[in-house]
Amino acid sequence: MQPLPLRTEFLQSLKPEALIRFSYDWMIWARDDQLPPLALADGSAWRTWLILGGRGSGKTRAGAEWVRARALGLPGLSETRAHRIALVGRTISQVRDIMIEGVSGLMSVHAPDERPTYEVSRNQLVWPNGTIAQMFGADDPETFRGPQFDAAWCDELTKWRAPERAWDTLQFAMRVGDCPQVCITTTPKGTRFLKRLIADAHTITTRARTLDNAHNLAPTFFADMHRKYGGTPIGRQELDGEIVDERLHGLWKRSWIEQNRIEPRSNTSPAGQTHPSHLPREATLGAIGADRGPRGERQDHLPREAILGAIGADRSPRGERQDQPPREAMLGAIGVHFLTRYFPATSFQKQ
Repeated sequence: MQPLPLRTEFLQSLKPEALIRFSYDWMIWARDDQLPPLALADGSAWRTWLILGGRGSGKTRAGAEWVRARALGLPGLSETRAHRIALVGRTISQVRDIMIEGVSGLMSVHAPDERPTYEVSRNQLVWPNGTIAQMFGADDPETFRGPQFDAAWCDELTKWRAPERAWDTLQFAMRVGDCPQVCITTTPKGTRFLKRLIADAHTITTRARTLDNAHNLAPTFFADMHRKYGGTPIGRQELDGEIVDERLHGLWKRSWIEQNRIEPRSNTSPAGQTHPSHLPREATLGAIGADRGPRGERQDHLPREAILGAIGADRSPRGERQDQPPREAMLGAIGVHFLTRYFPATSFQKQ
């Protein structure tokens, strides 16, 4: 990088028109992971560019710049100009607020003389060269029926209500041009559908961390996020852009189960009798101590209150009796009983 005085002198020497072009030249400002891939490993054309990034990593800017390059046919960023582009977010309002009017949206990445016209009533953008980009909400995938496209930008796919259905419907609309392509920008989640996209032979995946774009964020933002969430599952997903298979909020952690895994017991008792694979209700009640009445007598059919009391779910956090405990209290009591019974060495303090 040139010293600051030399860069300042260079910028001051540019004419206003050249300075504007310089400011909007994405090839100068982009990181390598924000530039569209040239081809697959075998040299063939890719069909899906999947950008997985943490919060604030610059993935939205990368998607908007890719659409701009396709709409204008910019050399070095797009081999051919797209004529029909689909802009897909979870809802139409999110397409408008983030993908079009956002800080890193389409209207902000274009130079003034190349900026498209935003036709709000028709939910579309129209460039001076005739390229049209239509807006769609993935929550209503039937709207993909009818139009056809040679390019599409899908934002925050892991937030879509029914991503697989919306994606499959969109694929039938990608049917014009020499090689229709889709750019996906999203924070990753460990969903089966996202893993299916990554494994597709025609998908190229790039990754970006929040740290990679720290110079464009508030100075205290990354420090605070790293202090609070660094090294945690939610931090790895939301900051590092990693796919985390473990549930971010749950009663049990996969690491606890792996650390306390034991060899399976034999399916026969000491007397040689085979244990039943499905325990009867009476045996289940006995396991949690709910097969006895207040005086110790055996009872095969217990009222709901007795079962709740046996697993400790009939009391509120303050100790008051509650006949209708919330579902979370019942599940929590059952889970703690299970964990303390079968994983006694594990600490369940809040981490």
